[in-house]
Amino acid sequence: MCYFSLIAVLWVVGLAVNGDFFVCEKGFLDDQFTQLQQLQDDSNPNFVVEVVSLFFEDSERLLNELTKALDQQTVDFKKVDAHVHQLKGSSSSIGAQRVQKVCIDFRSYCEEKNVEGCKKCLQQVKNEYSLGKSKLETLFKLEQQLLDAGGSIPMQ
Repeated sequence: MCYFSLIAVLWVVGLAVNGDFFVCEKGFLDDQFTQLQQLQDDSNPNFVVEVVSLFFEDSERLLNELTKALDQQTVDFKKVDAHVHQLKGSSSSIGAQRVQKVCIDFRSYCEEKNVEGCKKCLQQVKNEYSLGKSKLETLFKLEQQLLDAGGSIPMQ
């Protein structure tokens, strides 16, 4: 099997970046990501990359807003909760389940008005987001290399 055929096979089974883990198996992504992939076709070959790129932009904006809100002398927990709720929803829409799970805990701390718990969750969500973003970017680069070499991305 040639290198690019191997990459295509790995893509189908969900092996992502650096050959070191299965994205879905390790809980980075759930079935929602697979559903996004199924919506991509020849008429919209960049659908997944475009949707995930919008998620990246929105998430970075929300993470910046959360950082600012939690750095205030008096924390507006309703505002923090609204941002976390939005991040939870957008992460759910692309299948970023590890981000989504941290957001669930984060919202509990907002309800309790627990600043330290919120700050801890903010750091966790930033870490999960960064890790997931890195893995997805590498997956997209591998897919682009496959396409540039004349291969094709199998639709699931």
